[in-house]
Amino acid sequence: MRHRLKDVAERAGVSVKTVSNVVNGYLHVKPDTRARVEEAIAELNYRPNLSARNLRKGRTGVIALAVPELDIPYFAELARHVVVAAAEHGWTVLIDQTGGGPEQERVAASGIADHMIDGLIFSPLALTADDLAGLDGMPMVLLGERVDHGPADHVVIDNVAAAREITGHLAGLGRRRIAAIGSQRTPEGASARLRLEGYAAGLADAGIAYDDRLVAPAPAWHRADGAAAMRQLLDSGSRPDAVFCFNDTLALGALRALHEAGLRVPEDVAVAGFDDIEDGRFSIPTLSTIAPDKERIARLAVELLAGRLNGDRAAPPRELQVPYQLTPRESTRPATA
Repeated sequence: MRHRLKDVAERAGVSVKTVSNVVNGYLHVKPDTRARVEEAIAELNYRPNLSARNLRKGRTGVIALAVPELDIPYFAELARHVVVAAAEHGWTVLIDQTGGGPEQERVAASGIADHMIDGLIFSPLALTADDLAGLDGMPMVLLGERVDHGPADHVVIDNVAAAREITGHLAGLGRRRIAAIGSQRTPEGASARLRLEGYAAGLADAGIAYDDRLVAPAPAWHRADGAAAMRQLLDSGSRPDAVFCFNDTLALGALRALHEAGLRVPEDVAVAGFDDIEDGRFSIPTLSTIAPDKERIARLAVELLAGRLNGDRAAPPRELQVPYQLTPRESTRPATA
């Protein structure tokens, strides 16, 4: 049996309006009255009718998360954290895969379909700040590096500093021929450009000259691309003694190519990634990586969206930076004599 506000009011000996005030978190309720209402709610196992509440507010109770690819483990893990954080607000999350294409991203940024969602957490690859500013969309929070100083709140990590730190980690282990896998020259490759910048800075910090022959492009950041790029480096005659891959899936592909070539990790070539996906904690060897706080990214994005939905939508956009952690594992250790 589903109990109503009226049932809770009768059990607590108060008005329906008072129960509604307690359920909706209004502060001006006497402590003893609030306690009686909360006790009645617990006894009756009362659950608010979120659909009716959302209809009264002109809301659907649904937000969307739009990401380029769900088969990139980073985005799958991020989606899980967004779902958990959104549930605390009573929201359902619609997950949309855009493929990084402009048309699908434009559909997502415009609200998927009329009245389908209340807000959007969006990681664009194709659309620019000008593109987004020209759309008549709903409240939005941006993730990733494609749009900087855009028309919406933005949650980021410091990609340059993180890439610089993990490159310095490899150099600090005595590695001197440090390669990079994952460079991209397309407009969509904002993360690649920042991580390449950090890689170059890390080499300079260690007094190591930047060598174009040790930078391998990857059109996509999948395992197959990492394996192909690693084979290219090995076939070039400029064999590295360490490699920084711009995400963990590239690194997993590189590990496979090194194994096929009969090279040991980390004895012959140290390997490091970026993103701290679960697969890297179970690979052989386990993968050294940069670990962004994905749970914090998701929670901040959801909280920013809630603030826009419940507060001032006209306030200037905010950019919040989330910390990361260098996480050394078995795939990196000092070079042997």
